[in-house]
Amino acid sequence: MASKKNKPRERHIGKKQPQKKPLIDPRYKNAVWTVIIVIVLLIFFIVNNTRSVPERGPYPPNYDPAKHEHPNTSLNPELYGLSAKDTNIHHQQ
Repeated sequence: MASKKNKPRERHIGKKQPQKKPLIDPRYKNAVWTVIIVIVLLIFFIVNNTRSVPERGPYPPNYDPAKHEHPNTSLNPELYGLSAKDTNIHHQQ
């Protein structure tokens, strides 16, 4: 007959450790993290868009400004329903 080997179990009477209470209720944990992330992103967005002077970096290598037109010279006022008299694009002094 097969004999069962019973391992003696240690009795835990009075040795229970109290459960740690979580800092945030698990039901609201995802919502709290979502709110924290949205607030951090909002702060970065506000800080990024409220600078008084935009930073200007160096031009890319091999960039020749003489080859590129100024953005205002390439606008066609007729496309926007304006006449050349209404704009200062063609009247350079």
